[in-house]
Amino acid sequence: MTNKIKTLGQLKKSGYTPKTIKQELRDNLIAKLQKGEKIFDGIIGYDQTVIPDVERAILSQHNILLLGLRGQAKTRMARLMVNLLDEFVPVLAESEINEDPMLVISNQGKELIAKGGDKTPIAWLHKSQRYAEKLATPDVSVADLIGDIDPIKAANNKYSFSDERVLHFGMVPRSNRNIFVINELPDLQARIQVALFNILEEGDIQIRGFKLRLPLDIQFVFTANPEDYTNRGSIVTPLKDRIQSQILTHYPASIEEAKAITTQEANVLDDAGKVHVPELAKDLIEAIAFEARDSEFVDQNSGVSARMTITAFENLISAAQRRMLINKEKKSSIRMTDFWGIIPAITGKMELVYEGEQEGPIIVAHNLLGKAIRRLFKDYFPEPKSKKERGSEQSKYINTLEHFSLNSIEFKTGDNNKDYESLLKSVPGLDKLVAKHQPKSDAKDQQFLMEFVLHGLAEHSLISKHVADQRIKFNDLMSQMFQITDDELEEDDY
Repeated sequence: MTNKIKTLGQLKKSGYTPKTIKQELRDNLIAKLQKGEKIFDGIIGYDQTVIPDVERAILSQHNILLLGLRGQAKTRMARLMVNLLDEFVPVLAESEINEDPMLVISNQGKELIAKGGDKTPIAWLHKSQRYAEKLATPDVSVADLIGDIDPIKAANNKYSFSDERVLHFGMVPRSNRNIFVINELPDLQARIQVALFNILEEGDIQIRGFKLRLPLDIQFVFTANPEDYTNRGSIVTPLKDRIQSQILTHYPASIEEAKAITTQEANVLDDAGKVHVPELAKDLIEAIAFEARDSEFVDQNSGVSARMTITAFENLISAAQRRMLINKEKKSSIRMTDFWGIIPAITGKMELVYEGEQEGPIIVAHNLLGKAIRRLFKDYFPEPKSKKERGSEQSKYINTLEHFSLNSIEFKTGDNNKDYESLLKSVPGLDKLVAKHQPKSDAKDQQFLMEFVLHGLAEHSLISKHVADQRIKFNDLMSQMFQITDDELEEDDY
């Protein structure tokens, strides 16, 4: 159809009926829901919360505000709405604002049809071209969004400055019949937000004294972070009143959902060798984010983006690949020592409160990893009691604990596979603990679980863990305290 219809007359004969973009989105959503099709493919964890709210807003033909902390897929949700548009729509070929040939709104469009009649050329706009996005920044002007007088156009065409043909339309009018997204709406200056009032409600625009009645056909989607309301700006009340649906987004509710997001989004290359990743290692990555979102050292108003776990997972794989390249090995498995490679991904994704800044971002990151280990330890092994608490739970680890009363063990982040395996086997009881409590674990995961036991015992204060210079040393808790000074304890023990 789109190849054959090239003029207004042909379009009239085809039986084409104009519809607004909101009607278009609504009709296509209804069709997809009736067929049971997935609307927002790739969005995880929103099936019972955000997605139903967005679908209800579309059915109500509302403009939408997605409100939530960073890294909650707000922009991605907006971009996926393009899938609810018709594949192609007709537009006046020479119109600046994507006008429907059967529903012309500008003087320019009316002149084109008056001049060309049924022979007026039309073009077809694909749905991928019907999405516009603007990041709100303090330097955005009314001219950027709405438009301004173009003196060059006036001079070249000898137009009077009282002639509206001297106007240059901004992003909003040029997004007619599009989905138009403004990200971080509170960052727009209040006077710029005011310029959107009439467009949202009455459909007219004002440019340099020109008041144009342009019933623009736009699906607005705004995104905002609640932090912005206090730190950088706010959404002015009349504008909020004109945005019909405000939808709250959120972080994943479970480690399983978070892990699915990370797996989907992480860019992992295997050209440096094959790396096996135990499920527990993936869970640990997500548990760090959950701990950060509850941490007293992290600014909860800022949030902890899902990008943290994605980049942390990528760094985890790269830490193993670097070790393999140095040792000239072709395959290996993730180790607990590889987690020290994710620290840069954590420290760069958290806003710390004053107490966190005093501790330092690296120490906070190590503390979060420790809490994540403790959080998951009870799901894999019996929770040990501290040395002050006598009981059967501690006795399950007695062979391992007795070994550390006389010995220590030191892992280096660059240990080759053979040396790493020998170190683990030198600690009595580790292999039996894994065999007893995780009998169905994959053989490839067993060494990771053995090392995980050591970290778990350290987090429960049964042995010490000393981190320094890409090394992790496990020792008896009391003997370690006598071997290092108070200053070293404060700096290196996490």
